[in-house]
Amino acid sequence: MPISTSTATSRRLLSLLSLLQVRRDWPGTLLAERLDVSGRTVRRDVDRLRELGYPIQAIKGPEGGYRLEAGNELPPLLFDDEQAVALAVALRIAVGTGAGIEENAARALATVRQVLPSRLRQRVDALEIAAAGADVQVDTQILVDLSIAIRSAEEVRFNYPGATPSDAVDPRPSRRIQPHHLIVRNGRWYLIGWDPERADCRTYRADRMTLRIPNGPRFTPRQLPGGDVAAFLSARFKGSAGADVWPCNGEVILHLPAPQVVPFAGDGVVEALDQGRTRLLIGSWSWAALAATLARFDTEIEVVAPQSLRDAFADLSGRADRAAQVSA
Repeated sequence: MPISTSTATSRRLLSLLSLLQVRRDWPGTLLAERLDVSGRTVRRDVDRLRELGYPIQAIKGPEGGYRLEAGNELPPLLFDDEQAVALAVALRIAVGTGAGIEENAARALATVRQVLPSRLRQRVDALEIAAAGADVQVDTQILVDLSIAIRSAEEVRFNYPGATPSDAVDPRPSRRIQPHHLIVRNGRWYLIGWDPERADCRTYRADRMTLRIPNGPRFTPRQLPGGDVAAFLSARFKGSAGADVWPCNGEVILHLPAPQVVPFAGDGVVEALDQGRTRLLIGSWSWAALAATLARFDTEIEVVAPQSLRDAFADLSGRADRAAQVSA
C-alpha cells in the first residue's frame, strides 16, 4: 500500500527531530544523508519544525548546520513508537517512587494515552505493572534542591531528627554534608555524601531532611568507596562499612527439600543434599539476627559453622525459654 505524501513527511519530521535531540550540532549535509533527502528538503523540514514551536538555530560555517536549542515554551512533542511506549511505562512506574509526583504522573499518563495510536494504546494497556506506592513520601522540592546541590557541588545544611523519642524534645544540631548521590531503594529516597565532621561517607533519608538555606561552600567531589553507589548503599544496609557482604555469615543444614528453601533464602547459597535436606550459606547483620532468620524455616537445623552462630542459637533458646515461662 503506498504511503501518502503527508504521512511520509510526518515520519521524516519525526526522524529529523529525533536526530536533532541526540547530538548538539548537525551539519546539514549529514542530516540529508541520514534522512536520504536533499539539502533543500532538510531546510523545508526545519522550517516546518520551527512553525511547530521548536527553536532550531542555523549554524554558520563551511558546511552549515542546525542546532536544537532550549525554548521558553514547551512545543508539541514527537515520539517514535518505542519512545512513546517507554514514556507510558515510566509514568506508570513513577507512582511507586515516593517522589511526590504520583498525581501529576497519572495525569500525564492519561494525556499520553489519549493521543496514542490504537496500536500503541493496546501495547500500553497490555502492560501489567503493579506500581505499589511508597511507604514514605518525600517533598518533590527537596529532591530538586538536593539534585541541584549535587550538580553544583555545594555543601548541604539540614536538620535531621534522631531515631529516639527524646530527639523530638531535644533535637540534634544541624548537620552538613557534601552530597554525591540521590538514590531510591525500596520506595525510599536516600542521600549519600561525605560528612566532613565525621570524615566518613554517610547515608540519610531524604524524607526526614529539613534543608536550611543557603547551601554551604562548594567542594571537590570525592570517590565513593568501591566506586558503585548501589553496592555502597547495599553494604550499608547490611551493616558493612566496606565490601557489599554481610558481616556475619554461617553455614547450616536444614531438614527441608531445596525447593522449599529457595524462595526464602534471599541472597543465600542453596545446595540440595538429598530429598529432605538442604545446605544453606547465608548472612545477616548480627549473629542474633542470623539465628532468628534461620529459625523462621521452622525445621531442624544443623549448624556447620561457625561457633558464633551456635552461641547465638543458644542465646536465642534461652530467651525463648524465659519468654515461655508463666509469671507468678
